[in-house]
Amino acid sequence: MNANDIALILAVFIASAVESVEAVTIVLAAGTARDWRSARQGVAAALLTLAVIVALLGPAIAFFPIDSLRLVVGALLLVFGLQWLRKATLRASGFKALHDEDAIFREELAAAKAARGEKRLGIDDWYAFTLAFKGVLLEGIEVVFIVLTFGALQGRIGIAAGAALAAVVIVSIAGILVHKPLSRVPENTMKFVVGLTLTTFGIFWATEGTGVIWAWGDATLAVILAVVAAKSAGLVWLLRRRHAAQVAAGSTPKAKLASQPKLPKILQFVYDFVIGDDWPTALGLYAALAVSWLVVSSQGPTNAVAVWLVAAAVVAIHAFRLVRFSRK
Repeated sequence: MNANDIALILAVFIASAVESVEAVTIVLAAGTARDWRSARQGVAAALLTLAVIVALLGPAIAFFPIDSLRLVVGALLLVFGLQWLRKATLRASGFKALHDEDAIFREELAAAKAARGEKRLGIDDWYAFTLAFKGVLLEGIEVVFIVLTFGALQGRIGIAAGAALAAVVIVSIAGILVHKPLSRVPENTMKFVVGLTLTTFGIFWATEGTGVIWAWGDATLAVILAVVAAKSAGLVWLLRRRHAAQVAAGSTPKAKLASQPKLPKILQFVYDFVIGDDWPTALGLYAALAVSWLVVSSQGPTNAVAVWLVAAAVVAIHAFRLVRFSRK
């Protein structure tokens, strides 16, 4: 097992653990407030749906040209990873409330208790079933996305799937044993780490997808990670100072995120994956990838501009947007 395999296992395990914690919180609320049998049936139905998705998409990925796959997967990972990193940075600096599983559990529990009971399709409590089903399915789809993309591009789908399964099993067992939200899990820190990892791999693979050849090969991942981590630490420091100054001035600082369009649920799901929660960032990233591809086509795969254009764009756009979010 090499360093890339270890990085793959850690990235998939941590990301899957975070998503599993959120899914377990929802299932606990559904079972505690409503009906455990119906909640378990919802979990089973969601897992079956995820298995079908994996069975359909897993083999299909192998038919895509590897460069096209790197470009598409890298771009989506960038959008996905920057969302995690953006929120983690805002939480660390005080502009966004820390993720609180206990509070989320209380909200889900109150909503579940207030909902009207209804029996459908042989399910004793339809609300508990659908709440557990949607919670596990939505969080599970993100896990499936990470497993398939990381695994396919590294040629290690089995290792990625094993890491994800281990995370899901560990979190599920912990949730069953304590029978309450896993609020002691350092979820905010984990999300920061996942954001750094996804963004790093996204830059690496998306840049390769435009035709660039990394002079240092896979060792470039360490360089990109160091740059992204340093930039993120600097932003946390800067935004904390700005947050403290705004509080001292008597204001209530809150990040002003880009507005999202109201779309039908299926279109909203696609939009969240392709665009995310900040469309100017996604637009800037896609533009940088297009320019990188054009430079490679005209100047060659080792041109310095093409090699570092996407990384520079990610650092600049992400920093600009976060500073803008933190304004009064």
